[in-house]
Amino acid sequence: MCQLLGMNCNVPTDIVFSLTGFQQRGGRTDDHGDGWGIAFFEGKGCRVFLDPSPAAHSPVAAFVRNYPIRSLNVIAHIRKATRGPIALENTHPFIRELWGRYWIFAHNGTLDHYEAPRGQRFRPVGSTDSEAAFCDLLETLERRIPGGTEDDDVVSEAIAGWASQVARCGAFNFLLSDGRRLYAHCSNRLCYIERAAPFTVARLVDADVEIDFSQVTTPDDRVAVIATTPLTNNEVWTPLAANEFAVFEDGRRVMREQRWKT
Repeated sequence: MCQLLGMNCNVPTDIVFSLTGFQQRGGRTDDHGDGWGIAFFEGKGCRVFLDPSPAAHSPVAAFVRNYPIRSLNVIAHIRKATRGPIALENTHPFIRELWGRYWIFAHNGTLDHYEAPRGQRFRPVGSTDSEAAFCDLLETLERRIPGGTEDDDVVSEAIAGWASQVARCGAFNFLLSDGRRLYAHCSNRLCYIERAAPFTVARLVDADVEIDFSQVTTPDDRVAVIATTPLTNNEVWTPLAANEFAVFEDGRRVMREQRWKT
């Protein structure tokens, strides 16, 4: 299966520590060698780096690690191809604009019984079921909430309702962000951790690296990290249940409903 990584914070934070371990899963500690990508929100802007080569050996990954970018919301993905060839256009995360802001999406799993309707505005460039689902989501949001809304709870409920329907078609673990919130849906494997004061030392699973977060944070910092499987071996990660939908804002989980209805 592909690997997902997300970060949501209350202050701009770099993801270098988590990325150092996560990157190894793309061809070194795991066999996901079909490309990788990462997206950082900065204000209204978004930096997206994509590489169809294995993450563990990617010069793009080395560049990102050596050029720490601070962001409130980050999504990364390591691909193991099941739909669509290994190609740049099929590399996650995908980006589109809706309501005057960018949206980023990455998916882990295969939607065996899903066929996205042809969109009026949003259409996939590549050939993955993931990008097709993302375009379908944005078409759905535009139809259900014409012109958008500033009420993020309304948006969250619409996303959750759509996700519960698509999840009937196969494995649908995904991360999504509009730069305001980070949304996560679990079909079979996703977990998260919330870090806040008092900060302690964390050790990576996939690399011989540890960090004392108390030395690089302030007492007011909050950071939520979401991943396919735990990135550290000395912290307690919370697994999401099957069909559980989670919303993160300012470094904490703000919505906990497990099953949503349309």
